[in-house]
Amino acid sequence: MSLSPQKTTRETAGGPGDRLQFILDRLDKQNACTYEELAELLQVSTMTIRRDLEKLVRQGAVIKTVGGAQRAHAPSYLYETAVYSRLAVHRAEKRAIARQALDLIAAQSTIFIDGSTTCLELARCMAKEKKGLTIVTNSALACLELGKSGDNTIIGIGGQYDANSLCYVGPQAEDLAKELFLDIAFVGTKAFLPTEGTFESSLPTFRIKQIVAGRCARLVLLADHSKMGQRALSKVLDIAQIHTVVTDDQVRPEDLAALTKAGPKVCIAARLTARLERTADVA
Repeated sequence: MSLSPQKTTRETAGGPGDRLQFILDRLDKQNACTYEELAELLQVSTMTIRRDLEKLVRQGAVIKTVGGAQRAHAPSYLYETAVYSRLAVHRAEKRAIARQALDLIAAQSTIFIDGSTTCLELARCMAKEKKGLTIVTNSALACLELGKSGDNTIIGIGGQYDANSLCYVGPQAEDLAKELFLDIAFVGTKAFLPTEGTFESSLPTFRIKQIVAGRCARLVLLADHSKMGQRALSKVLDIAQIHTVVTDDQVRPEDLAALTKAGPKVCIAARLTARLERTADVA
């Protein structure tokens, strides 16, 4: 008989078998957990949790993530895909959004950008067209793009390297993010509900976004139309934390109406690049 995740620590932390069942029940309930969260719930060390998870991994019941674990064979929308596999998806829309976002950047600003593929497009634009900015990022790939120009000051947030997102994460990165004072922060998202906020599947990377949201004067979400009306593993930012949303002109009318009603300023980027590419293909 399975143990309920609602039972107290005293009832669940008895033997290894009880702990394993508790972990499985917990992951069934919320899809993913960190080592620290499970250790606190079960009143054991994180090393004990790591050993328990190794047993579950060998059984094929869970998969390890950076800093924790999630259920194996979860629906595909719960998984974060590698950055390289996402770079070409909706590329025209992302370029248009990046161009639109460029207009929101004032001279001499201190900026944060995350490692989302839309923010990488923005990094390319800033490297080519902006001077005198201070740009902070936890993305190794964004640093490489921004470094192609010597006209801006680039500050990389270091920490544990996440090979899936090509970003630096973990306690060190989070501590550095807590020291920031930012004029504007640009973040992407895996999924977005206009009435609720943003959602992500990668636990380590979204903690940086949550911290940055509290350290900036203005938060701008860059999200193409495919992200609208979608939900992923964990909620990251509440809609009330987002000052501006930049999206593309393929956004559905119902999503646009809900977003406008929710309160953020909405900027619509025309996909001129996409139209030019189609014209070239026909020619």
